[in-house]
Amino acid sequence: MNENTEMTDKKLVQTLKEKVDPLLAEHLGGSELVDFENGVARVRLTGACATCPSAELTMESVVKEIVLENCPEVKDVVIDKSISDDLLDMARRMLDKKVN
Repeated sequence: MNENTEMTDKKLVQTLKEKVDPLLAEHLGGSELVDFENGVARVRLTGACATCPSAELTMESVVKEIVLENCPEVKDVVIDKSISDDLLDMARRMLDKKVN
């Protein structure tokens, strides 16, 4: 990872934390940067926003708009629909309790 990419990653994470997450928190959600490569930021919605039927709209009209405004190095922001490790761990714990 080069220095510019590392700086952009930090700026992206800071933008998500300070500008996007407070808005998503109103709906019991949040965001996390999954990857930044070739000018494209892949962002995962978390909490209630992860399973919301309006997640795509939220990504386009809230997350993408804020990120592009605050991080000129970013050319596009796309939603990452993969399941987070935290969610998988929670599901495993729930299943373990039902099995035991």
